Amino acid sequence: MDSILLMVDQYPVFSVLLFSLVFRVVHHFLRKLPLPKVVEHDKLRSWKWRNLSVSLVHSMLTGPWAITCVCLWPEMLGNMHSFSTPVCYLLVSVSAGYFVQDAGDIIFSGHAIGSWEFLLHHFLVLWCFLYNLYNQRYVAGAAVALLVEVNSMTLHARLLLKLAGAQGSRLYYVNKFFNLFTYVTFRLGAQFYITYYIVINFSLLQHGSYFLITVLVMDTMILIYFFRLLRADFCPRGKGHVTQNGALRSSSSQLFDD
Repeated sequence: MDSILLMVDQYPVFSVLLFSLVFRVVHHFLRKLPLPKVVEHDKLRSWKWRNLSVSLVHSMLTGPWAITCVCLWPEMLGNMHSFSTPVCYLLVSVSAGYFVQDAGDIIFSGHAIGSWEFLLHHFLVLWCFLYNLYNQRYVAGAAVALLVEVNSMTLHARLLLKLAGAQGSRLYYVNKFFNLFTYVTFRLGAQFYITYYIVINFSLLQHGSYFLITVLVMDTMILIYFFRLLRADFCPRGKGHVTQNGALRSSSSQLFDD
């Protein structure tokens, strides 16, 4: 474990690429698992199912990991710009590797245009994470930001259930309330706390403008997604999730739309 932490610390870019390869291997093994019948004969649905399955693995790993970091070192909440531990640093490196892999999967599978919102999100995250890793600053802030992955677990489960045609199931009904709770608590809560921290400590932060602009863009995106989510799960307008030819839209807005 110590050798892994040392490698990540000394070779951040190499480590990110290595972890992106690990997630690609996960993607390869998930391809061997059987698909739901409503998914397996549709190329777009099959790709989305596998892509989201890898995303769910990432969320299940990094969400609890981020909570553990905050519980073990609560002082990081008051010193997000300079506090760091090897465990937090490794968390950010692993997550950056996932985002590299996922961006590559979207681009090279030919879904870049339909999933441009995902790519924008990934670019903004990597923009910050690579800075964190290379300069070894704001590592705690990145770890706090990864609390959003707790919500991503229920968010990805939601779409997987939709892809499987299980919107009417009790599991989907229960998950949508958990999803709303985790969205407000871990996604909105974490994001707005980071925004508050940057604004309050702006004069003390190195490259504060760099992060403030990025965070404000992210704030706008998650608020738009929040209203989409409310409209889709609590004010449904019908079966708007299927296009005229029966194919599921590939846009990232499908995570939140009807």
